[in-house]
Formats: sequence, structure tokens, C-alpha cells
Amino acid sequence: MRPIIDHLLNRPAHVAAVAQLIYDEFWRDKPSYSAAYFAGRLRAANDPARLPLSLVAITGDATIGTVNLIDNDDERRPHLWPWLAALVVVPAWRRRGVGTQLVRTLLAEAQRLRISTVYLGTDGPTFYRRLGARVHERVTPDFCIMRFALPR
Repeated sequence: MRPIIDHLLNRPAHVAAVAQLIYDEFWRDKPSYSAAYFAGRLRAANDPARLPLSLVAITGDATIGTVNLIDNDDERRPHLWPWLAALVVVPAWRRRGVGTQLVRTLLAEAQRLRISTVYLGTDGPTFYRRLGARVHERVTPDFCIMRFALPR
């Protein structure tokens, strides 16, 4: 079954699960954050005509992935805008095209909003390169800032 990708604002029952995915994947080891904190941030994605945007991948009643488009994901680079952030797919659904579907849908949403470039930070550039992203800046040998240039 192919997952449904939708704006999280249209699927409020999935906010807690998306927040938990993001927390578990990226923030569990940082004591000042919690899944409840991220749930609050996700609720700010409440208008598809402006940032932030949050997309969710769903199959049946299960939340299987998410991706977000936010103003900034790196306070040292405030001049880069906007950012693809918090792409997460649950382990059982990885390598099945869900991440690709989430990113492509997010980039289509960015184009709809007339955004010409989307940035992201990653330690896994191969996945994003396959989708058309290019390295913008090599931060460390293991981490880079990438960008998608979107057609107008």
C-alpha cells in the first residue's frame, strides 16, 4: 500500500506521533527538549500558504514519516532560507520510497509558494543528491549543507 502524504494540519490526530518521531530521531539525547515541545512547534504549521509546513506520511492509521519546511535550521546561517528539516521515516518503512515521496512533495509545496531554493543539513548527502540537491557548503568531513534549486 502506498502511503498518503498530507499536511499535518489536515491530520491533527498524528501530531503526537510525528513529534515523537522527531524527538526520538534527533533530540532524545538533549535534555532541554521533549516530544511535547515538538508537538507545540508542529502545531505552528497551521497554514499551507506560509512557513512552517509539516507533512506526514500515513498508511492506515499509522504515522510512518514526516518532513518539514521551516524558516531556519542553523542559527549560524540566518541568510539561508528556507530549510528542509526533520525528515524521518520509521525503520520498517525505510528504503521503500517514503523518504523520496516526502521530499518530492515538500519541494512541490515550496515551488507552490514560489520558493526558489531549499537548504538542508545532512550527514547523508547521497540520498539528497539522488533527488537533485547539490552541496552548498562542506561543514565538516561528515556533514554538509545542501540546496535544492527549484524551477520557477
